[in-house]
Amino acid sequence: MRSFRFSPALPRRPALTGGDLLIILVIAALLYAGVRLSVRAPEVIAGPNISLSYRALPWYALLSTGRMLVAYLLSLLFTLAYGYAAARNRSAERVLMPLLDVLQSVPILSFLPVVLLSLAVILPVGLAAELAAIVLIFTSQAWNMTYSFYQSIGTIPNELREAASIFRLNPWLRFKTVELPFAALGLIWNSMMSWAGGWFFLMASEIFTVGSRDFRLPGIGAYLQTAASTGDLRAVTAGIITLVLTIIVGEQLIWRPVLAWAEKFKLETVANEQPPQSWLRDILARSWLWDHFKSGLIAPIADWVDNRLGRRWADGTQPQHRDQGASGVSPVLWVLGIAAGLPALYGVYQMSLMLRSLSLHACADIGLGVLATLLRVVVALLLALLWTVPAGVAIGTNRKFANLVQPIVQVTASVPATALFPVLLLALVQAPGGLDIAAVVLMLMGTQWYLLFNVIAGTVAIPQDLRDTTSLLNLSRRDR
Repeated sequence: MRSFRFSPALPRRPALTGGDLLIILVIAALLYAGVRLSVRAPEVIAGPNISLSYRALPWYALLSTGRMLVAYLLSLLFTLAYGYAAARNRSAERVLMPLLDVLQSVPILSFLPVVLLSLAVILPVGLAAELAAIVLIFTSQAWNMTYSFYQSIGTIPNELREAASIFRLNPWLRFKTVELPFAALGLIWNSMMSWAGGWFFLMASEIFTVGSRDFRLPGIGAYLQTAASTGDLRAVTAGIITLVLTIIVGEQLIWRPVLAWAEKFKLETVANEQPPQSWLRDILARSWLWDHFKSGLIAPIADWVDNRLGRRWADGTQPQHRDQGASGVSPVLWVLGIAAGLPALYGVYQMSLMLRSLSLHACADIGLGVLATLLRVVVALLLALLWTVPAGVAIGTNRKFANLVQPIVQVTASVPATALFPVLLLALVQAPGGLDIAAVVLMLMGTQWYLLFNVIAGTVAIPQDLRDTTSLLNLSRRDR
């Protein structure tokens, strides 16, 4: 029986490819189409009436959580499909990964007005605002989850890949029993980060206005903005408390049980002496209703999915190497590239006509501004690394410390940075280089959590037998 060897090393890609050029052309065309649609938006849009009654807070919290949940489910589906396609097919990877690089670097808030105004032309205003909010939250969640899943599939150990080949697992069973479990821990930790980061974009989308067009949505964000604009400090305090309680409830009812459940997917030969605990998971494990719910509903659905997807590979074909099967995909990608490239070229031409009004002096100012922004981003990243690496290692290696700190980190990461930034700005504006320092601090408040959660995810994924080996060798903390 023939088996295939897989290399966990990801292929090196050239700095600039034809896929990059196609992506730039398509994005320019989409921006042009969005700007043209936004010009036709209604002149005046009246927003909803936001009640500052305390009784409205539970309903607003439910609405905001519902938008977050819909956006997360879309992000998860996108992650599994996009990350799998990029990791399993080299030809698709050449286009998909540069596209992901561009998308995750785009400041989405800058394009929210275009999205809102474009949707308002073709949809009712309320529905357009809801869809725009979900899209905005989706863009804050999907990218880092996709990178995590893509990286995990590319680093599956050879012995697991060879075992899948020996047992002749079809693509669905290989995905279900090997690839998804191996990627589970990193995907869960990045999901937690995405959920926390989504609150910032939720706040921004719920209180968004464009001139006389009011796109506010009833929710926690709109409540806090209305309370702050009217100077109602009691309502502001109540809104913040509700937001924090909502985050804590989500951490206890969703993420902690999921982390405890995912511990079984760790690749190790020795059980963890201090596995993550969840009171809710312990209760459900002893629940008769939950057991019958799983056996009566979840299990039949899972069996139906297995049967439906398994029929497509009923012959038990062997999984292909990433280099194989590319010949059939390449012509399709070329056709799609040409079909998308021609309209994109027209969009670039129209966009160039719009940019002709810029002078050389303005272009030089834009270049200097981009350089200054890049320097601030690099400084914020370096400052974040200084504390997130040791803190993440400490949380990931000490279960008691993690149980104490993890909820605090989850709540702190979920608090929108823009809510704290005005206070920091007032404190720093009088200092030398105050605005530059304030800009770095704002970037740091957004950057540090992505680093911290990924360091924790990497540390938690270290097998227990390796930890025991370092203890037997009496390695210092620095050597470990």
